[in-house]
Amino acid sequence: MRKITQEACNAFECQLNFKRGNTEVKRFINDEVNMEYRLHGNLIAYNNSKGTFVSNGGWSSNTTKERLNGLTGVHIQQKEFVWYLNGEAWNGDWIKVGE
Repeated sequence: MRKITQEACNAFECQLNFKRGNTEVKRFINDEVNMEYRLHGNLIAYNNSKGTFVSNGGWSSNTTKERLNGLTGVHIQQKEFVWYLNGEAWNGDWIKVGE
């Protein structure tokens, strides 16, 4: 795992702001969305009172996959151009992960 992914995911899970290169994590106070995780400005994960949700942000890139794989409860693999999230075929649409 790349250092930037480790740092961004740690910030996301510890509810800290982080920005480096094309990756940004933002914390919101008194909003429904508590944390946002963005890659190239595209929202790929968020956390609120209902849990953690992930999406590929419309991009099935290796970088997107790598950034998401750093999150707890996320394991993405690819076989023949199909992404599998935690063992299930996934089209990249928003889905709740964990618990």
